[in-house]
Amino acid sequence: MIAPSILSADFARLGEEIAAVSGPGAGRADWVHVDVMDGHFVPNLTIGLPVVRSLLNTTDIPLDIHLMIEDPDRWAPGYAEAGADNVTVHAEAAHDPVGIARDLHAAGAKAGYSIKPGTPLEDHLDTLRHYDTLLVMSVEPGFGGQEFIPSVLDKVRTARRLADTGHLRVLVEIDGGINADTIEQAAEAGVDCFVAGSAVYGADDPARAIASLRERAAHARAATTPHAAR
Repeated sequence: MIAPSILSADFARLGEEIAAVSGPGAGRADWVHVDVMDGHFVPNLTIGLPVVRSLLNTTDIPLDIHLMIEDPDRWAPGYAEAGADNVTVHAEAAHDPVGIARDLHAAGAKAGYSIKPGTPLEDHLDTLRHYDTLLVMSVEPGFGGQEFIPSVLDKVRTARRLADTGHLRVLVEIDGGINADTIEQAAEAGVDCFVAGSAVYGADDPARAIASLRERAAHARAATTPHAAR
């Protein structure tokens, strides 16, 4: 799965930018990744629920909401109620992550759980049993255009192994520095869904960029074992 991040899109033309990755074929986005930043949990400030509601009215591609905010316990359910497909909260910000997952499911959305590069996966395995997606940050959250941190792939490999053996039931997602060079490393480690910002919206043809990323990821994943049999 490829989830282009509109953090790298033209904010004055968000509807058109999403339409550019909404066509048929391999260049169609599986999700559109929306980074919500509050200027507190992370230093940057982006968009909130009113803009997300507007985006939901412009596309049939599922929205993948990434909440980089304080107090997601309070705010996350509203995004699910608005119609987002997947709503991700940060382990480092959630007060009652099991309760958040329950509320998101009750509102009809998938529940996502994200960990920063320095956050150990092992500390959150019990919590992840309540979640549908694990978003591994491969950069520090808060800004686009950062360089990929390869060491986070150890967490991806652990999550992949636990998912493959049935100990977890999560889709493994990665966000940060994903491009034509790094997507193969991430795919080999076992990532299911790749968030890509500048690699898509910095390209002349975003749809073609998605198709190219998808092909690279598929080839890298197929070359690995035992994942090729999945």
